[in-house]
Amino acid sequence: MIHLEKVCKTFGDLKVLDELDLHVPRGSAFVIMGPSGAGKSVILKHIIGLLRPDSGVIRVDNMSVPDLKGEPLRDLRRDMGYLFQHSALINWLNVFDNIALPLRETMDLPEDEILDRVHHVLGLVSLSQADHKFPSEISGGMQKRVGLARALVTRPRIILYDEPEAGLDPGMSVDIARMIREIGQELGMTSVTVTHSVDCARTVGDHLALFIGGRIALQGTPTEVLDSGHALVHDFLQGSSKS
Repeated sequence: MIHLEKVCKTFGDLKVLDELDLHVPRGSAFVIMGPSGAGKSVILKHIIGLLRPDSGVIRVDNMSVPDLKGEPLRDLRRDMGYLFQHSALINWLNVFDNIALPLRETMDLPEDEILDRVHHVLGLVSLSQADHKFPSEISGGMQKRVGLARALVTRPRIILYDEPEAGLDPGMSVDIARMIREIGQELGMTSVTVTHSVDCARTVGDHLALFIGGRIALQGTPTEVLDSGHALVHDFLQGSSKS
């Protein structure tokens, strides 16, 4: 469903993606794990068309993402949900209006359908009673769940999660990871999660790719990769424990 082949991206003198090859099967919960600052989020931004590669192939549903412009690109993005690393809520909008925003901006829906969709996703993330609150009135974990609801409200077939545990304490991180996994299974979506958290990777994913040095160094199930004893995994885990 998502296919990257020999994708390169350089910012100044820094090569972030170095002939990256990646295939995400339809319906999979795919995790890309690697060190903080390695460029994992850059991969997501290429998939959704926010960045264009210097070279290489990026295809989603057999469409060449770098070649899409205008309405075809907007159509692709409507079919993708994106959970930002720090939720990216708008402070002057309440929870309901934050979630409704992508519906109002990208779809011509009557208000009663918007109401139904927003309340449905609020139920999925266990926030049915918080629709009138503002971001400043809710906890970081609740803000992350609002961001998740907003990513789901357009009913995407693909959802991209950028460090979903970022900024949360360990207990909240576990709750968010479990919620992502349960919602993905319930709705049957294809998902790509980038993270440097081993716990998040084990909880969320059915397939794990270790991203180091601009390439996929190792992949398999989370257990196969993380328990492999491979030197690269050992080095990554040692580095993660010190950060």
